[in-house]
Amino acid sequence: MPPSPTSSASSRAEERAGRDQGPGRPTPPTTWTGRGPAGDVAPRRPRRPRRSPLPYALLVPALAVLVAALGYPLYRQAVMSFQEYGLAQQFGQPPEWVGLDNYVTLVTDSYLWTVIARSIVFCVANAAITMVAGTALAVLMTLVGRGPRLTLQIGLLLAWAMPHLASLTVWQWLFDSQYGVINWLLVNLGLDQFAGHSWLIDQLSFFTVATVIVVWMSVPFVAFSVYAGLTQVPGELYEAAEIDGSTAWQRFRQITVPLVKPVLLIVALLQIIWDLKVFTQIFVLQDAGGITAETNLIGTYIYRLGLGEGEFGLAAAASWFVLLLTVALSLYYVRVLVREEEL
Repeated sequence: MPPSPTSSASSRAEERAGRDQGPGRPTPPTTWTGRGPAGDVAPRRPRRPRRSPLPYALLVPALAVLVAALGYPLYRQAVMSFQEYGLAQQFGQPPEWVGLDNYVTLVTDSYLWTVIARSIVFCVANAAITMVAGTALAVLMTLVGRGPRLTLQIGLLLAWAMPHLASLTVWQWLFDSQYGVINWLLVNLGLDQFAGHSWLIDQLSFFTVATVIVVWMSVPFVAFSVYAGLTQVPGELYEAAEIDGSTAWQRFRQITVPLVKPVLLIVALLQIIWDLKVFTQIFVLQDAGGITAETNLIGTYIYRLGLGEGEFGLAAAASWFVLLLTVALSLYYVRVLVREEEL
């Protein structure tokens, strides 16, 4: 029986498809869904795999804790910033809504801007000194032997683990005007003007002492974080650069810094946030003899405005300045980190 025209056409089409594929090339599989309106078989696009809701469900407990721990306090803080909330409200008197009066009072107060400028300068200076000192110690730990490295790491851990109040007690004794070790050393070195010198009365010397304490407490975190990043840099890169004749500074600037840049950015961001919110060190040093009006930073200013003067509404409004200031100072580092992730 002779073949029908339809079967002959189908055979010729299959032969042409085989020649197009070439020898040894398998025909790609096609998913068939049935016949179209003209009776032809139409291919169906493969479906995308459905995403499981399990990862999102696992985030629910963490989000619930964040909402409970941060959401409600932020809400109460926002509400109080629009109220006249003082000592009377602490004993049951309903607060009075004052709108933006608290914010207007703060914005027109020149002392607040003085405190903000002082806080920014203190934050930037401490963060810069801490990053330089911590990075230097991290590099040192990669260069020395096992024994000196362990000794340095134990010393850093002890400084980091010591409670703030306990360490501040020691620092107060070191800088004491009558029995302090610092004054005793300076006098023995021939600097007689430091006999009985009070480090906390003068504004500049107060912040010098505060900077020493804050940097001493912060350097271990930076040193260990940067050291962890340095250990991931391949040693072959340094060997190749040294063979090419590069100096130690060139190797650090052109190899080390680019490779550990993400670590440096994250640590710098955290350091700026922490130094901007410094409270314990400044508060204890003020109680030890510092002049409050000349040494207030934003944290101690809000504390004394709220608990000291009973102006909780003003303190709540001022705390939003801290949030905006933190976001403004951190925005550059966040943008750089996002750009690094995109690359």
